[in-house]
Amino acid sequence: MSETSPPDSFRGDWITPDHIDYDSAILRWARNSRRRAAAVAFVRDAADVVTVLAHTRSQKLPVAIRGGGHSVAGASSIEGGVVIDLSRYLNGARVDAEKRLAYVGGGALWKCVDEEGMKYGLATVGGTINHTGVGGLILGGGIGHLMGEYGHVVDNLVQVTVVTADGQILTASESESPELFWGIRGGGSNFGVVTEFVLKMHPQRATVFCGNVIYPGPALPAILAELDKWWEGGPSPRCSIIYFITLSPDGHPINILSFFYNGSEEEGREYFKPFLDIGSVIDMAQEIPYENENLKHDVNYYLKGVFTTRLRTSTAAQIQARIAELSPKIRVALTFVHELFPSKKALSFDRDSTSFVRWEGISNLASATWTGDDSLERQEEARAALYELCAIVSTAEDKLSVGENTGYGNYLDEDTTKDVNGNIKREFKSAALFGDHYPRLQALKKKYDPEMMFNKWNTIVPA
Repeated sequence: MSETSPPDSFRGDWITPDHIDYDSAILRWARNSRRRAAAVAFVRDAADVVTVLAHTRSQKLPVAIRGGGHSVAGASSIEGGVVIDLSRYLNGARVDAEKRLAYVGGGALWKCVDEEGMKYGLATVGGTINHTGVGGLILGGGIGHLMGEYGHVVDNLVQVTVVTADGQILTASESESPELFWGIRGGGSNFGVVTEFVLKMHPQRATVFCGNVIYPGPALPAILAELDKWWEGGPSPRCSIIYFITLSPDGHPINILSFFYNGSEEEGREYFKPFLDIGSVIDMAQEIPYENENLKHDVNYYLKGVFTTRLRTSTAAQIQARIAELSPKIRVALTFVHELFPSKKALSFDRDSTSFVRWEGISNLASATWTGDDSLERQEEARAALYELCAIVSTAEDKLSVGENTGYGNYLDEDTTKDVNGNIKREFKSAALFGDHYPRLQALKKKYDPEMMFNKWNTIVPA
């Protein structure tokens, strides 16, 4: 049997480059994160995962895990290896309304969870984009609009089914394999392939007030003043604001506030009145059915995260000016995002209850989007621009050093993390990301994946 032939006992779909479905099988949300795999294994169940892992080990083939395929860093893709793809057969969600639990396949998208939950008036903390993969968001910690009420996504995870590198199918929870459960909640895919998640669900009203309100570029100081006042005063747990600094289609600086309020339009407009009074160009916020946003597929994306402990008008103004200079120069749409999710509830959990490291400040994100050319040269231009924008924030930060300021783990790029000397070093990034949890995670890695079979995302080196 050749390395690109399916294992004898494999029951799923084995897609190789000569297959008619190959191009769609390696397609990802971000066009530039595609890689030419030797084979894509659409697994039907956990037993299929065991079979594929044994096959790749015997053939010495590298492995990637694809859940939702939302990683812009290419963590769900691999060049010349095998993709264990959960998205075709393990993509559903089932809700037990009486127990308020959702049983979700490892390849499901949040759209599926939201829609199934709302049949029973239930929801959980999920992605702000409806086609985000459930697996990646959860394993990286998870932030979302309901975070102010229920904490991070990992705080609502009660159990997983995971296939480890040596082919064991384990259940992990607070009572069963609790140390593995601790590690999975934030440690990414370092310890195995999660084929099912069990999540707490909460009562959720049918409609929410949300949407974008667009302001002209000069409104930035007024917006920052109100945001700072709102953030320091302690936001309602029922709301969130995502603030975008970007350019309009005709190249002029604009500010976008994306509001979310878990209530009626009347309540939401009253709550956000100080922002609405600033004077917008376009107001698209309205009361709509509870559902998440969508973004276009098959476009090139690149992301980089950075933390800040507070909002600064001076840095925001610098970012706005630099975006106006860089975007037309490199022909890439640049956006800087402040993700303002109330954190009081999330911080009420013991910081050592999960491997995910909680932060008291604000998660920020620099984003690049472009169509057409996905060459390495074009990607490097976008990458350099985002590093520059994030550096404006990180160098102004007075409580986190530049080296410690990894940003939210789900926004990290595996391939471009550098140490203080400018050298690419994966372990340096992971050690900074996990902080004092890292040695404990290294011990877990040694137990469950000593040969580092799973090494595509926030890689942990065994102790």
